Amino acid sequence: EESIKLVQEANILYWSKALLNMTYNYIHHCISKSTDPPPFKIPILCFIVAGLVVTYSHHPGGPTGPHAPKPGSTSAMYLAKELIRFDNGSDGISGSNSKKFTKFIHNSNPNPFPKPGKYGYEMAEFLAFTQHVQYSNTNGQVYISDYQGKSPRIQS
Repeated sequence: EESIKLVQEANILYWSKALLNMTYNYIHHCISKSTDPPPFKIPILCFIVAGLVVTYSHHPGGPTGPHAPKPGSTSAMYLAKELIRFDNGSDGISGSNSKKFTKFIHNSNPNPFPKPGKYGYEMAEFLAFTQHVQYSNTNGQVYISDYQGKSPRIQS
């Protein structure tokens, strides 16, 4: 049961990265067709790096019985994720830097969480734009919702 959820989460991350890549391809295409550069800097974002870690049983002399793993069968599965460092504190994680983990857009409300003039507002507007591009370019089938994280790393 847990391994199915881990595979689904890894698959969602894979497709989220593909959708974000599609969005940047669209942006680069539009910029290449324009006579003027955009009047603002395009944020460069990425999702966390993650991967499935699968362990296999290989001890033929191990436990026996109906529930014991057979040699060569999957014995455990983990989703290893990149550590998101928030600040430049002494431990590399905590500190008082203005960059913080932010919920930019929630999946139940299309409006960006940060208000105009607050930290992350411009990023939230850009993420809302990416949702529009994804929805439009997939004919309304899919877009990334529930953007959260710290630039340049984003989770979904």
